[in-house]
Amino acid sequence: MSTASFTSNFFGTGCFWKDESRISTVKKQNEGKVFVKCAVNTKTQKTEKAVRIGVLGASGYTGSEIVRLLASHPHFGITLMTADRKAGQSIGSVFPHLVTQDLPDMVAIKDANFSDVDAVFCCLPHGTTQEIIKALPRSLKIVDLSADFRLRDISEYEEWYGQAHRAPDLQKEVVYGLTEVLREEIKSARLVANPGCYPTSIQLPLVPLIKANLIEYRNIIIDAKSGVSGAGRGAKEANLYTEIAEGIYSYGITRHRHVPEIEQGLSDAANSKITVSFTPHLMPMIRGMQSTIYLEMAPGVTIEDLYQQLKISYEHEEFVVLLERGVVPRTHNIRGSNYCLINVFPDRIPGRAIITSVIDNLVKGASGQALQNLNVMMGYPENTGLLYQPLFP
Repeated sequence: MSTASFTSNFFGTGCFWKDESRISTVKKQNEGKVFVKCAVNTKTQKTEKAVRIGVLGASGYTGSEIVRLLASHPHFGITLMTADRKAGQSIGSVFPHLVTQDLPDMVAIKDANFSDVDAVFCCLPHGTTQEIIKALPRSLKIVDLSADFRLRDISEYEEWYGQAHRAPDLQKEVVYGLTEVLREEIKSARLVANPGCYPTSIQLPLVPLIKANLIEYRNIIIDAKSGVSGAGRGAKEANLYTEIAEGIYSYGITRHRHVPEIEQGLSDAANSKITVSFTPHLMPMIRGMQSTIYLEMAPGVTIEDLYQQLKISYEHEEFVVLLERGVVPRTHNIRGSNYCLINVFPDRIPGRAIITSVIDNLVKGASGQALQNLNVMMGYPENTGLLYQPLFP
């Protein structure tokens, strides 16, 4: 529980204390005056929560975002955090915006003790996760935020990530964690591969339309743009302010590692192989992601048909919002939240449509969706700890 002591604020000489016995006395002495209740010196006492959480890789952006989101979760409490290069440090010393969180210091992964952990968020870099997760106790529920388990085809992983898969047997039990699409499978999963940010923003609008046979599988073109936080916290020359500010550039043209993940999800929806044209761009902003998708409608299908299908698919979903007709989704309107805003527009070319989808790449595109998935896995309402409203301006 939280305990708080209240101090007095004044309009005239009125004051208001938490102590109920004094309130009536004060009211009698100060009738007709205005009182303001102000909480100060608030201290949060540690309380045992139902699910004990380990955050592996807590010193990265996705790890810190997990910590931020869990601060308001009533059932999940962090008991372990790892960060090899920051071992021995507090989360507040690495991320000063989290200085109010009373959490254990970070330790090296080799020194981690999982005896006091029920579930793990793995926020480690791609290529390092498979062997670590393979060595974790089988009793743990795990959500992996790296790309190491997203691709079912081991050979495809090796082709796109340039290294051998180190846990092929474990891959067989993995459930892909696109929550709104695979919720039932996620409920019984032990290990969930959290989707990438671009694939999330692309699959959410396209999967319902593909399943309803409303669009052609050919000629799907995706123009996607992301904030710089999507590149992680590591020091890279290409991500310096002078390299990013006042500009925009394309990267990973035809060979971005999210391509096979996108095509895997769309092909599953179609029960047929789908190949897309995907080009990502880096934008001079911290957070946010927009995917603009150009597609061909099936014969006889109209824009209204697409709109109605998306409405039916997501009208009861908490975090996917179809906007009113004609309203353009903006990254400003999802910043810091777990929402995905989508809409569909007619192209000037007859028979074609344009879909716009926006998410916060660190929340719905990573840590928020990971928490959504663990909520489902542990049997809690999936919006628990995720009702942060977007931050604007």
